Amino acid sequence: MLTPPADLAVASARDDRLSPRSALARAFSRARAGAVSAALNDLDDARQSWLGLDDLSRAALLTTSIDCRLARGELTPAQADGQALGVLLDGPGLTGATAHFGSGELAAAMGDPELAASHYSWAGSIAGDVDDPDLLPWRASAALAEVRLGRRPEAVHFAHEQLALSRAAGASYGTALGLRTVATVDMHCDRIETLREARAALYVTPAARLAAQIDTDLAGLLLLSGRVEDADEALMLLRSAEEYAGHEELWPLQSRVRRLLDRMGEPARPVLAEALRALTASERRVASLAAAGMTNREIALQLVVTVKAVEWHLSHVYRKLGIRSRSALAGSLGVA
Repeated sequence: MLTPPADLAVASARDDRLSPRSALARAFSRARAGAVSAALNDLDDARQSWLGLDDLSRAALLTTSIDCRLARGELTPAQADGQALGVLLDGPGLTGATAHFGSGELAAAMGDPELAASHYSWAGSIAGDVDDPDLLPWRASAALAEVRLGRRPEAVHFAHEQLALSRAAGASYGTALGLRTVATVDMHCDRIETLREARAALYVTPAARLAAQIDTDLAGLLLLSGRVEDADEALMLLRSAEEYAGHEELWPLQSRVRRLLDRMGEPARPVLAEALRALTASERRVASLAAAGMTNREIALQLVVTVKAVEWHLSHVYRKLGIRSRSALAGSLGVA
């Protein structure tokens, strides 16, 4: 995932009107922080002025969109972005490197690690002097592609290089990503402690998606130990990841979390989108009015029903949303 160049970040901070460049900058920041849905909204805004963007901005927009779409399991729009990215693969410097990185991520998701590895290699060779492991973490992705190709020594080399360069630069996100990658591909390290170190690296950095991925990895390893205390920690980690993935509708991560919960014999909790679909039309109307601050009597008067009917509907809403009181209703419905 990409971070915004400094000039874009400054533009975002001072331009409340969200010009294409500032919308793109905010999309980068939100995607890195794990606010995938909000990032996609910003990317849509930036696309409205596609012709006004330079090639680097276009490559960054498409690559970030691919990353967000793949996180949500939306392969068709990710492939469309990949096709648009193809014309930028021959771009110079960071433009071409970004395009190859995004194309590699798409190839990896489509089950073609050989093509992915080739794209990552090109990204590294084209980047040159702007090869920043935090800005463009192609080494971490290359490590995963190499291990899928059965080339573990190469995978371990890339993972440790990502980690060493990020540490040297003082980049907390790149360091956490490097540690997670090392724990994934290097069978000779203490994988549990490496993941704990990765999680600790994010304490002062907003990166909810990477944190949830690390938590899920760690939970899976803890379950293998068979110890009761480890199972308790694993469940806590999985519930946290489950809540985040459900809120952002990251279905691939959510599916992985649910498989681990199923292995533990723990039920999956319905996510907001699933819960809202379970509400009847009457329940939605009552819940929306209650979330807006209306009393049961006011709701009954507006909908021309009895107060008892309102109470009955709300009790069903609470059960379906997994909440216990009216105070949690607005948050559960996504009402500010």
